[in-house]
Amino acid sequence: MCHHCVIESVKERMLNRRDLFKAALAGAGAVSTAVATTGVAVAQSAPSLKDRMGEIIDLTHTLSPEFPTFGGAPGIAYNQQFNFSEHGFNLFQLTIDEHTATHIDAPLHFSKDGKSVDEIEPADLFAPLVNIDIREKAALSADAQLTPDDINFWTSKHGPLPENCCVAMNSGWSAKAGTAADFTGRDDQKVMHFPGFHIEATQMLLEQSSAVAIAVDTLSLDHGPSQDFATHYAWLPAGRYGIENLANLGAVPESGAVIIVGAPKTKGGTGGPARIFAAV
Repeated sequence: MCHHCVIESVKERMLNRRDLFKAALAGAGAVSTAVATTGVAVAQSAPSLKDRMGEIIDLTHTLSPEFPTFGGAPGIAYNQQFNFSEHGFNLFQLTIDEHTATHIDAPLHFSKDGKSVDEIEPADLFAPLVNIDIREKAALSADAQLTPDDINFWTSKHGPLPENCCVAMNSGWSAKAGTAADFTGRDDQKVMHFPGFHIEATQMLLEQSSAVAIAVDTLSLDHGPSQDFATHYAWLPAGRYGIENLANLGAVPESGAVIIVGAPKTKGGTGGPARIFAAV
């Protein structure tokens, strides 16, 4: 799909949804009027909101103490303050690692004074999704990386990268999340093995695109054996953000989808768990 076509498609989808919500509100108003004048609600024949929204794919892993983490310790702990049987309601105090399960890396995570997660522009949290499939080479090597060749192959099929897009690496690694040893690939020397972005691909995107984010279905933007976190140190200080531990990228087309990032708005946060969707 060409650059112009992708942008127009995104705009059309946004306008269609805006009109849909207007129609829904108008329909609700009509029902209210009918009830007020006749005392009887009239059944609406229009398609439901869900039917007209298109497919929404959840790209989020469930955050739990069992989800594998970079450091090995559980990423979340629960302390129940109130319970329903005694108090009539449930309430938990949560202790959460900002960078656990499906989450955002804000620019501040790897820079001295970059934007914190609450300072990411809302417009940058809704973006055309470029879904680059490297599953074949990731199956051959846990240390596979997304390279400039992978980006060029994608553009040869789908056209130029859309403006302000999110470029995602689909390595198929999310299927391993149920087993920490498989997901981290940690060997006897404590070195981890999983795919990530090659620094040359990261630099290519910085120099030749307006991509607002890069995303992976693994624990880190950098591949597992990395000791210098070159992609983190190149991408985040440039004012762009990252997403780690995405799920279900295999259910999303390579081109044409839109990513919706429910980023946390934690003052001064370096990132945080997020609920993320693809609209197809």
